[in-house]
Amino acid sequence: MAQNWTPSSWRQKPIEQVPDYPDRAALAATEAKLATFPPLVFAGEARRLKKQLASVADGNAFLLQGGDCAESFVEHGADNIRDFFRAFLQMAVVLTYGAQLPVVKVGRIAGQFAKPRSNSHETQDGRTLLTYRGDIINGTDFTEDARTPGAERQLDAYRQSAATLNLLRSFAMGGYANLENVHKWMLGFVKEGPQSERYRKLADRISEAMAFMRAIGITTENNPSLRETDFFTSHEALLLGYEEALTRVDSTSGDWYATSSHMIWIGDRTRQLDHAHVEYFRGIKNPIGLKCGPSLQPDNLVELIDALNPMNEAGRLTLICRFRSDKIADRLPRLIRAVEREGRKVVWSCDPMHGNTITLGGYKTRPFERVLSEVESFFQIHRAEGTYPGGIHVEMTGKDVTECTGGARAVTAGDLQDRYHTHCDPRLNADQALELAFLLAERMKSGRDEKPTGAWMAI
Repeated sequence: MAQNWTPSSWRQKPIEQVPDYPDRAALAATEAKLATFPPLVFAGEARRLKKQLASVADGNAFLLQGGDCAESFVEHGADNIRDFFRAFLQMAVVLTYGAQLPVVKVGRIAGQFAKPRSNSHETQDGRTLLTYRGDIINGTDFTEDARTPGAERQLDAYRQSAATLNLLRSFAMGGYANLENVHKWMLGFVKEGPQSERYRKLADRISEAMAFMRAIGITTENNPSLRETDFFTSHEALLLGYEEALTRVDSTSGDWYATSSHMIWIGDRTRQLDHAHVEYFRGIKNPIGLKCGPSLQPDNLVELIDALNPMNEAGRLTLICRFRSDKIADRLPRLIRAVEREGRKVVWSCDPMHGNTITLGGYKTRPFERVLSEVESFFQIHRAEGTYPGGIHVEMTGKDVTECTGGARAVTAGDLQDRYHTHCDPRLNADQALELAFLLAERMKSGRDEKPTGAWMAI
Protein backbone atom coordinates (compact mmCIF):
# COMPACT_ATOMS: atom_id res chain seq x y z
CA MET A 1 0.00 0.00 0.00
CA ALA A 2 1.19 3.54 -0.74
CA GLN A 3 2.68 5.20 2.34
CA ASN A 4 0.26 7.27 4.46
CA TRP A 5 -2.56 6.65 2.01
CA THR A 6 -6.22 5.79 2.50
CA PRO A 7 -9.12 5.96 0.03
CA SER A 8 -10.12 9.24 1.69
CA SER A 9 -6.70 10.89 2.14
CA TRP A 10 -7.35 12.96 -0.98
CA ARG A 11 -9.87 14.97 1.07
CA GLN A 12 -6.99 16.70 2.86
CA LYS A 13 -5.61 18.09 -0.40
CA PRO A 14 -6.62 20.99 -2.66
CA ILE A 15 -8.89 19.91 -5.50
CA GLU A 16 -9.81 21.28 -8.94
CA GLN A 17 -12.79 20.84 -11.26
CA VAL A 18 -15.17 19.47 -8.61
CA PRO A 19 -18.69 20.97 -8.44
CA ASP A 20 -20.07 22.73 -5.40
CA TYR A 21 -23.06 20.66 -4.32
CA PRO A 22 -25.66 22.84 -2.57
CA ASP A 23 -26.97 19.91 -0.51
CA ARG A 24 -23.94 18.51 1.27
CA ALA A 25 -26.03 16.12 3.36
CA ALA A 26 -27.50 14.56 0.21
CA LEU A 27 -23.99 14.21 -1.23
CA ALA A 28 -22.74 12.41 1.90
CA ALA A 29 -25.79 10.13 1.91
CA THR A 30 -25.31 9.30 -1.78
CA GLU A 31 -21.65 8.42 -1.31
CA ALA A 32 -22.51 6.28 1.72
CA LYS A 33 -25.11 4.42 -0.33
CA LEU A 34 -22.69 3.87 -3.21
CA ALA A 35 -20.21 2.38 -0.75
CA THR A 36 -22.71 -0.45 -0.11
CA PHE A 37 -23.19 -1.26 -3.82
CA PRO A 38 -21.38 -4.16 -5.54
CA PRO A 39 -18.18 -3.35 -7.46
CA LEU A 40 -18.63 -2.66 -11.17
CA VAL A 41 -15.36 -4.37 -12.11
CA PHE A 42 -13.03 -6.74 -10.30
CA ALA A 43 -9.40 -6.60 -9.28
CA GLY A 44 -8.52 -9.64 -11.38
CA GLU A 45 -9.86 -7.93 -14.50
CA ALA A 46 -7.80 -4.81 -13.76
CA ARG A 47 -4.70 -6.95 -13.28
CA ARG A 48 -5.34 -8.64 -16.63
CA LEU A 49 -5.52 -5.23 -18.31
CA LYS A 50 -2.31 -4.14 -16.58
CA LYS A 51 -0.55 -7.24 -17.90
CA GLN A 52 -1.72 -6.49 -21.44
CA LEU A 53 -0.62 -2.86 -21.11
CA ALA A 54 2.79 -4.11 -19.99
CA SER A 55 3.02 -5.80 -23.40
CA VAL A 56 2.22 -2.43 -24.97
CA ALA A 57 4.98 -0.77 -22.92
CA ASP A 58 7.38 -3.42 -24.23
CA GLY A 59 6.37 -2.76 -27.84
CA ASN A 60 4.53 -6.06 -28.28
CA ALA A 61 0.92 -4.83 -28.44
CA PHE A 62 -1.05 -1.69 -29.33
CA LEU A 63 -3.61 0.20 -27.21
CA LEU A 64 -6.90 1.25 -28.80
CA GLN A 65 -8.84 3.46 -26.39
CA GLY A 66 -11.96 5.28 -27.47
CA GLY A 67 -15.60 6.08 -26.98
CA ASP A 68 -17.97 8.86 -26.06
CA CYS A 69 -16.92 12.32 -25.04
CA ALA A 70 -19.50 12.12 -22.25
CA GLU A 71 -22.10 9.40 -21.85
CA SER A 72 -25.73 10.45 -21.73
CA PHE A 73 -28.58 9.27 -19.54
CA VAL A 74 -31.11 10.11 -22.27
CA GLU A 75 -29.34 8.26 -25.10
CA HIS A 76 -28.54 5.12 -23.12
CA GLY A 77 -29.79 2.09 -24.99
CA ALA A 78 -28.81 -1.33 -26.28
CA ASP A 79 -28.63 -0.20 -29.92
CA ASN A 80 -26.22 2.64 -29.18
CA ILE A 81 -23.96 0.35 -27.13
CA ARG A 82 -24.06 -2.33 -29.84
CA ASP A 83 -23.23 0.14 -32.61
CA PHE A 84 -20.32 1.56 -30.64
CA PHE A 85 -19.01 -1.96 -29.99
CA ARG A 86 -19.32 -2.86 -33.68
CA ALA A 87 -17.39 0.24 -34.76
CA PHE A 88 -14.76 -0.44 -32.10
CA LEU A 89 -14.35 -4.06 -33.21
CA GLN A 90 -13.90 -2.90 -36.81
CA MET A 91 -11.12 -0.53 -35.77
CA ALA A 92 -9.48 -3.23 -33.67
CA VAL A 93 -9.52 -5.88 -36.40
CA VAL A 94 -8.11 -3.41 -38.95
CA LEU A 95 -5.27 -2.53 -36.57
CA THR A 96 -4.61 -6.15 -35.61
CA TYR A 97 -4.46 -7.26 -39.23
CA GLY A 98 -2.32 -4.33 -40.37
CA ALA A 99 0.08 -4.24 -37.42
CA GLN A 100 0.09 -7.99 -36.81
CA LEU A 101 0.10 -7.20 -33.11
CA PRO A 102 -2.45 -7.84 -30.36
CA VAL A 103 -4.72 -4.83 -29.81
CA VAL A 104 -5.65 -3.99 -26.23
CA LYS A 105 -9.26 -2.78 -26.35
CA VAL A 106 -10.30 -0.14 -23.80
CA GLY A 107 -13.54 1.81 -24.16
CA ARG A 108 -14.39 5.26 -22.85
CA ILE A 109 -17.69 3.82 -21.67
CA ALA A 110 -19.62 2.57 -18.62
CA GLY A 111 -18.44 5.48 -16.47
CA GLN A 112 -17.43 8.40 -18.72
CA PHE A 113 -19.98 10.85 -17.30
CA ALA A 114 -18.00 13.75 -15.81
CA LYS A 115 -16.18 16.42 -17.82
CA PRO A 116 -13.71 19.10 -16.70
CA ARG A 117 -14.52 22.49 -18.17
CA SER A 118 -12.50 25.60 -18.95
CA ASN A 119 -15.18 27.91 -17.52
CA SER A 120 -17.41 27.35 -14.50
CA HIS A 121 -20.27 29.38 -16.01
CA GLU A 122 -21.71 30.06 -19.45
CA THR A 123 -23.95 32.83 -20.76
CA GLN A 124 -26.82 32.53 -23.21
CA ASP A 125 -29.06 35.44 -24.24
CA GLY A 126 -27.72 37.54 -21.40
CA ARG A 127 -28.35 34.88 -18.76
CA THR A 128 -25.48 33.20 -16.91
CA LEU A 129 -25.69 29.72 -15.38
CA LEU A 130 -23.34 26.95 -14.30
CA THR A 131 -21.61 25.07 -17.12
CA TYR A 132 -22.76 21.57 -18.00
CA ARG A 133 -20.23 19.14 -16.50
CA GLY A 134 -21.66 15.77 -17.51
CA ASP A 135 -24.81 13.87 -16.62
CA ILE A 136 -23.33 12.55 -13.37
CA ILE A 137 -23.21 16.18 -12.14
CA ASN A 138 -25.93 18.25 -13.85
CA GLY A 139 -28.16 18.48 -16.91
CA THR A 140 -27.83 19.95 -20.39
CA ASP A 141 -31.00 22.10 -20.32
CA PHE A 142 -30.19 25.76 -19.83
CA THR A 143 -32.23 26.21 -16.67
CA GLU A 144 -31.14 26.87 -13.12
CA ASP A 145 -32.70 23.63 -11.92
CA ALA A 146 -30.97 21.48 -14.58
CA ARG A 147 -27.58 23.11 -14.07
CA THR A 148 -27.60 22.75 -10.29
CA PRO A 149 -25.37 19.79 -9.30
CA GLY A 150 -27.42 16.90 -7.96
CA ALA A 151 -25.83 14.16 -5.87
CA GLU A 152 -28.50 11.59 -6.79
CA ARG A 153 -27.20 11.63 -10.36
CA GLN A 154 -24.27 9.51 -9.16
CA LEU A 155 -26.69 6.67 -8.41
CA ASP A 156 -28.08 6.91 -11.95
CA ALA A 157 -24.53 6.87 -13.34
CA TYR A 158 -23.72 3.74 -11.34
CA ARG A 159 -26.85 1.92 -12.53
CA GLN A 160 -26.25 2.88 -16.16
CA SER A 161 -22.61 1.79 -15.92
CA ALA A 162 -23.68 -1.57 -14.50
CA ALA A 163 -26.22 -2.12 -17.29
CA THR A 164 -23.71 -1.07 -19.96
CA LEU A 165 -21.02 -3.36 -18.56
CA ASN A 166 -23.46 -6.26 -18.50
CA LEU A 167 -24.20 -5.84 -22.21
CA LEU A 168 -20.55 -5.27 -23.15
CA ARG A 169 -19.50 -8.45 -21.36
CA SER A 170 -22.21 -10.34 -23.25
CA PHE A 171 -20.99 -8.94 -26.57
CA ALA A 172 -17.33 -9.65 -25.80
CA MET A 173 -17.76 -13.17 -24.43
CA GLY A 174 -21.10 -14.37 -25.82
CA GLY A 175 -20.22 -14.76 -29.49
CA TYR A 176 -20.78 -11.28 -30.96
CA ALA A 177 -17.01 -10.75 -31.16
CA ASN A 178 -16.58 -14.06 -33.01
CA LEU A 179 -14.28 -13.54 -36.00
CA GLU A 180 -16.81 -15.50 -38.05
CA ASN A 181 -18.94 -12.32 -37.73
CA VAL A 182 -16.31 -9.98 -39.15
CA HIS A 183 -18.56 -9.06 -42.10
CA LYS A 184 -21.56 -8.46 -39.83
CA TRP A 185 -19.83 -5.72 -37.83
CA MET A 186 -20.27 -3.29 -40.73
CA LEU A 187 -22.73 -0.56 -39.74
CA GLY A 188 -25.46 0.25 -42.24
CA PHE A 189 -24.37 3.79 -43.08
CA VAL A 190 -20.72 2.71 -43.34
CA LYS A 191 -21.70 0.22 -46.07
CA GLU A 192 -22.35 3.22 -48.31
CA GLY A 193 -19.22 5.04 -47.25
CA PRO A 194 -15.73 5.27 -48.77
CA GLN A 195 -14.22 2.78 -46.30
CA SER A 196 -16.66 -0.04 -47.03
CA GLU A 197 -14.76 -1.66 -49.90
CA ARG A 198 -11.46 -1.57 -48.02
CA TYR A 199 -13.09 -3.21 -45.02
CA ARG A 200 -14.85 -5.86 -47.14
CA LYS A 201 -11.54 -6.88 -48.72
CA LEU A 202 -9.90 -7.20 -45.33
CA ALA A 203 -12.89 -9.15 -43.96
CA ASP A 204 -12.72 -11.49 -46.96
CA ARG A 205 -9.07 -12.26 -46.21
CA ILE A 206 -9.90 -12.97 -42.58
CA SER A 207 -12.79 -15.24 -43.64
CA GLU A 208 -10.44 -17.14 -45.96
CA ALA A 209 -7.97 -17.58 -43.11
CA MET A 210 -10.76 -18.82 -40.85
CA ALA A 211 -11.83 -21.34 -43.49
CA PHE A 212 -8.26 -22.64 -43.72
CA MET A 213 -8.02 -22.99 -39.95
CA ARG A 214 -11.31 -24.88 -39.84
CA ALA A 215 -9.94 -27.24 -42.47
CA ILE A 216 -6.98 -28.12 -40.25
CA GLY A 217 -9.11 -28.45 -37.12
CA ILE A 218 -8.77 -25.03 -35.49
CA THR A 219 -12.33 -23.81 -34.90
CA THR A 220 -14.17 -21.30 -32.77
CA GLU A 221 -15.46 -24.23 -30.73
CA ASN A 222 -12.03 -25.52 -29.69
CA ASN A 223 -10.24 -22.14 -29.66
CA PRO A 224 -12.12 -19.55 -27.55
CA SER A 225 -9.78 -16.72 -28.60
CA LEU A 226 -11.45 -16.79 -32.03
CA ARG A 227 -14.93 -16.16 -30.62
CA GLU A 228 -14.21 -14.06 -27.52
CA THR A 229 -12.27 -10.91 -26.80
CA ASP A 230 -11.10 -8.94 -23.79
CA PHE A 231 -12.83 -5.57 -23.61
CA PHE A 232 -12.07 -3.16 -20.78
CA THR A 233 -13.65 0.10 -19.61
CA SER A 234 -12.16 3.43 -18.61
CA HIS A 235 -13.09 6.99 -17.71
CA GLU A 236 -11.66 10.21 -16.32
CA ALA A 237 -11.99 9.95 -12.54
CA LEU A 238 -13.10 13.50 -11.84
CA LEU A 239 -15.54 12.95 -8.92
CA LEU A 240 -13.29 11.52 -6.24
CA GLY A 241 -16.16 11.04 -3.80
CA TYR A 242 -17.77 8.66 -6.29
CA GLU A 243 -14.45 6.89 -6.82
CA GLU A 244 -13.77 6.61 -3.08
CA ALA A 245 -17.18 5.01 -2.53
CA LEU A 246 -16.31 2.35 -5.11
CA THR A 247 -12.73 1.76 -3.90
CA ARG A 248 -12.47 -1.72 -2.41
CA VAL A 249 -9.83 -4.03 -0.93
CA ASP A 250 -8.98 -7.03 -3.10
CA SER A 251 -9.41 -10.11 -0.95
CA THR A 252 -6.61 -12.01 -2.69
CA SER A 253 -3.89 -9.37 -2.50
CA GLY A 254 -5.00 -6.91 0.17
CA ASP A 255 -4.51 -4.05 -2.29
CA TRP A 256 -6.96 -1.23 -2.96
CA TYR A 257 -8.63 -1.05 -6.37
CA ALA A 258 -10.98 1.45 -7.95
CA THR A 259 -13.91 -0.76 -8.98
CA SER A 260 -15.72 1.89 -11.02
CA SER A 261 -13.68 0.97 -14.12
CA HIS A 262 -10.76 -1.19 -15.16
CA MET A 263 -8.67 1.89 -15.95
CA ILE A 264 -9.14 5.49 -14.85
CA TRP A 265 -7.15 8.56 -15.75
CA ILE A 266 -6.22 12.01 -14.44
CA GLY A 267 -7.15 14.90 -16.72
CA ASP A 268 -4.82 17.64 -17.91
CA ARG A 269 -6.54 20.15 -15.61
CA THR A 270 -6.27 18.04 -12.42
CA ARG A 271 -2.71 16.65 -12.52
CA GLN A 272 -1.19 19.01 -9.92
CA LEU A 273 1.40 17.02 -7.96
CA ASP A 274 0.23 18.15 -4.50
CA HIS A 275 -3.51 18.02 -5.22
CA ALA A 276 -6.31 15.56 -4.54
CA HIS A 277 -6.40 13.61 -7.81
CA VAL A 278 -2.74 12.62 -7.74
CA GLU A 279 -3.14 11.71 -4.06
CA TYR A 280 -6.06 9.38 -4.77
CA PHE A 281 -4.47 7.75 -7.82
CA ARG A 282 -1.16 6.99 -6.13
CA GLY A 283 -2.83 4.51 -3.77
CA ILE A 284 -4.93 2.37 -6.10
CA LYS A 285 -3.49 -0.59 -8.01
CA ASN A 286 -5.44 -0.25 -11.26
CA PRO A 287 -3.68 0.64 -14.47
CA ILE A 288 -4.04 4.41 -14.71
CA GLY A 289 -3.65 7.16 -17.27
CA LEU A 290 -2.29 10.68 -17.15
CA LYS A 291 -3.29 13.31 -19.69
CA CYS A 292 -0.25 15.29 -20.87
CA GLY A 293 -1.01 18.68 -22.38
CA PRO A 294 1.20 21.45 -23.81
CA SER A 295 1.78 23.12 -20.43
CA LEU A 296 3.37 20.00 -18.88
CA GLN A 297 7.10 20.44 -18.31
CA PRO A 298 9.55 17.49 -18.50
CA ASP A 299 10.72 17.72 -14.87
CA ASN A 300 7.12 17.91 -13.64
CA LEU A 301 6.23 14.84 -15.69
CA VAL A 302 9.06 12.84 -14.12
CA GLU A 303 7.86 13.91 -10.64
CA LEU A 304 4.32 12.80 -11.49
CA ILE A 305 5.56 9.44 -12.80
CA ASP A 306 7.53 8.88 -9.62
CA ALA A 307 4.47 9.69 -7.49
CA LEU A 308 2.07 7.54 -9.50
CA ASN A 309 4.36 4.63 -10.39
CA PRO A 310 7.17 4.56 -7.79
CA MET A 311 7.90 0.86 -8.48
CA ASN A 312 8.37 1.61 -12.20
CA GLU A 313 5.88 -1.15 -13.04
CA ALA A 314 5.27 -1.79 -16.74
CA GLY A 315 1.59 -1.42 -17.61
CA ARG A 316 0.78 0.72 -14.59
CA LEU A 317 0.91 4.15 -16.26
CA THR A 318 -0.24 5.33 -19.68
CA LEU A 319 0.74 8.84 -20.77
CA ILE A 320 -2.08 10.16 -22.97
CA CYS A 321 -0.57 12.99 -25.00
CA ARG A 322 -2.89 15.76 -26.15
CA PHE A 323 -0.98 18.73 -27.54
CA ARG A 324 -2.39 20.08 -30.83
CA SER A 325 -1.31 19.35 -34.34
CA ASP A 326 0.91 22.46 -34.50
CA LYS A 327 2.39 22.07 -30.99
CA ILE A 328 3.26 18.38 -30.74
CA ALA A 329 6.59 18.68 -32.59
CA ASP A 330 7.84 21.14 -29.98
CA ARG A 331 6.34 19.61 -26.82
CA LEU A 332 6.45 15.81 -27.18
CA PRO A 333 10.19 15.20 -27.84
CA ARG A 334 11.16 16.95 -24.59
CA LEU A 335 8.84 14.74 -22.57
CA ILE A 336 10.05 11.56 -24.28
CA ARG A 337 13.70 12.44 -23.64
CA ALA A 338 13.06 13.14 -19.95
CA VAL A 339 11.23 9.83 -19.46
CA GLU A 340 13.91 7.90 -21.36
CA ARG A 341 16.70 9.62 -19.46
CA GLU A 342 15.17 8.51 -16.16
CA GLY A 343 14.46 4.97 -17.41
CA ARG A 344 10.74 5.11 -16.63
CA LYS A 345 8.39 2.44 -18.05
CA VAL A 346 5.27 3.96 -19.58
CA VAL A 347 2.81 3.47 -22.40
CA TRP A 348 2.83 6.40 -24.83
CA SER A 349 -0.62 7.06 -26.30
CA CYS A 350 -1.84 9.83 -28.62
CA ASP A 351 -5.04 11.79 -28.00
CA PRO A 352 -5.36 13.80 -31.24
CA MET A 353 -8.83 15.10 -30.37
CA HIS A 354 -8.71 17.50 -27.43
CA GLY A 355 -6.07 19.90 -28.66
CA ASN A 356 -7.68 20.34 -32.07
CA THR A 357 -11.10 21.72 -31.18
CA ILE A 358 -12.25 24.82 -33.07
CA THR A 359 -15.58 26.61 -33.55
CA LEU A 360 -17.31 26.88 -36.93
CA GLY A 361 -20.69 28.52 -37.35
CA GLY A 362 -21.37 28.28 -33.63
CA TYR A 363 -20.49 24.56 -33.44
CA LYS A 364 -17.45 23.07 -31.70
CA THR A 365 -15.74 20.74 -34.15
CA ARG A 366 -12.47 18.97 -34.83
CA PRO A 367 -11.09 19.01 -38.38
CA PHE A 368 -10.23 15.45 -39.35
CA GLU A 369 -7.07 16.57 -41.14
CA ARG A 370 -5.75 18.05 -37.88
CA VAL A 371 -6.53 14.81 -36.06
CA LEU A 372 -4.59 12.85 -38.69
CA SER A 373 -1.75 15.37 -38.60
CA GLU A 374 -1.26 14.98 -34.85
CA VAL A 375 -1.32 11.19 -35.14
CA GLU A 376 1.24 11.28 -37.96
CA SER A 377 3.50 13.58 -35.94
CA PHE A 378 3.16 11.39 -32.84
CA PHE A 379 4.43 8.34 -34.68
CA GLN A 380 7.15 10.21 -36.56
CA ILE A 381 8.50 11.73 -33.33
CA HIS A 382 8.63 8.38 -31.58
CA ARG A 383 10.44 6.86 -34.53
CA ALA A 384 12.99 9.66 -34.44
CA GLU A 385 13.47 9.21 -30.67
CA GLY A 386 13.72 5.43 -30.90
CA THR A 387 10.70 4.90 -28.65
CA TYR A 388 7.44 3.03 -29.13
CA PRO A 389 4.19 4.85 -30.01
CA GLY A 390 1.94 2.50 -28.11
CA GLY A 391 -1.62 3.67 -28.57
CA ILE A 392 -4.39 5.94 -29.74
CA HIS A 393 -7.08 7.63 -27.61
CA VAL A 394 -10.06 9.02 -29.51
CA GLU A 395 -13.56 10.29 -28.92
CA MET A 396 -15.77 8.36 -31.34
CA THR A 397 -19.21 6.87 -31.75
CA GLY A 398 -20.95 4.19 -33.78
CA LYS A 399 -23.60 6.69 -34.84
CA ASP A 400 -23.76 8.57 -38.15
CA VAL A 401 -23.07 11.97 -36.63
CA THR A 402 -21.74 15.13 -38.26
CA GLU A 403 -19.56 16.57 -35.50
CA CYS A 404 -16.00 16.49 -36.89
CA THR A 405 -15.37 18.03 -40.29
CA GLY A 406 -13.47 16.28 -43.06
CA GLY A 407 -12.79 12.63 -43.75
CA ALA A 408 -13.10 10.72 -47.02
CA ARG A 409 -16.87 11.18 -46.90
CA ALA A 410 -16.31 14.84 -46.22
CA VAL A 411 -18.32 16.55 -43.49
CA THR A 412 -18.36 20.29 -44.19
CA ALA A 413 -18.97 23.20 -41.86
CA GLY A 414 -22.46 23.44 -43.32
CA ASP A 415 -23.13 19.78 -42.49
CA LEU A 416 -22.48 20.17 -38.76
CA GLN A 417 -26.06 21.16 -38.01
CA ASP A 418 -27.45 18.01 -39.67
CA ARG A 419 -26.63 15.40 -37.02
CA TYR A 420 -24.76 17.19 -34.25
CA HIS A 421 -25.77 15.07 -31.25
CA THR A 422 -22.94 15.36 -28.75
CA HIS A 423 -23.70 16.86 -25.34
CA CYS A 424 -20.15 18.09 -24.93
CA ASP A 425 -17.27 17.64 -27.41
CA PRO A 426 -17.37 16.53 -31.08
CA ARG A 427 -16.73 12.85 -31.88
CA LEU A 428 -15.51 10.97 -34.94
CA ASN A 429 -18.34 9.07 -36.59
CA ALA A 430 -17.84 5.38 -37.39
CA ASP A 431 -16.71 6.13 -40.95
CA GLN A 432 -14.04 8.60 -39.81
CA ALA A 433 -12.92 6.25 -37.00
CA LEU A 434 -12.50 3.41 -39.51
CA GLU A 435 -10.55 5.68 -41.85
CA LEU A 436 -8.21 6.56 -38.97
CA ALA A 437 -7.73 2.86 -38.21
CA PHE A 438 -6.78 2.12 -41.82
CA LEU A 439 -4.26 4.98 -41.81
CA LEU A 440 -2.66 3.63 -38.64
CA ALA A 441 -2.61 0.06 -39.97
CA GLU A 442 -0.94 1.09 -43.23
CA ARG A 443 1.78 3.12 -41.52
CA MET A 444 2.42 0.44 -38.91
CA LYS A 445 2.71 -2.20 -41.61
CA SER A 446 5.21 -0.09 -43.56
CA GLY A 447 7.21 0.43 -40.37
CA ARG A 448 7.22 -3.32 -39.73
CA ASP A 449 8.43 -4.00 -43.26
CA GLU A 450 11.22 -1.48 -42.83
CA LYS A 451 12.24 -2.92 -39.44
CA PRO A 452 11.54 -6.66 -39.71
CA THR A 453 13.60 -7.53 -36.64
CA GLY A 454 12.50 -4.64 -34.45
CA ALA A 455 10.10 -4.91 -31.54
CA TRP A 456 8.01 -1.98 -32.68
CA MET A 457 6.64 -0.32 -35.78
CA ALA A 458 6.07 3.32 -36.55
CA ILE A 459 5.04 5.60 -39.33
